[in-house]
Amino acid sequence: MGVGKKCAQACHASLSSSDLAREISKKIWKDWKNSGQKKIILKIQNLELIEEIYEKVKKKKIPCFLVQDAGLTQLDPGTITALGIGPALSSDIDTITGDLKLL
Repeated sequence: MGVGKKCAQACHASLSSSDLAREISKKIWKDWKNSGQKKIILKIQNLELIEEIYEKVKKKKIPCFLVQDAGLTQLDPGTITALGIGPALSSDIDTITGDLKLL
């Protein structure tokens, strides 16, 4: 993916995950919204790892959204491109993603 495509996919992940979080807990969402809307972009090594992290996040009931590309530009339809996690407590997310490096 090109840089612009990566940015767009990260935006899809963030917006969609925060929409889900708002439905689950208005308090957590509102606290996140009012405290600067923290976002951290991490590298992932492969598709298997993103799917593994996705399952762990869902198991912990942390709001998340797995982005699958529509296939209109650079990628085949259905290609997994990003995973949005949260908003949630950093300590909860870090237990799953704490070993990943920043993008």
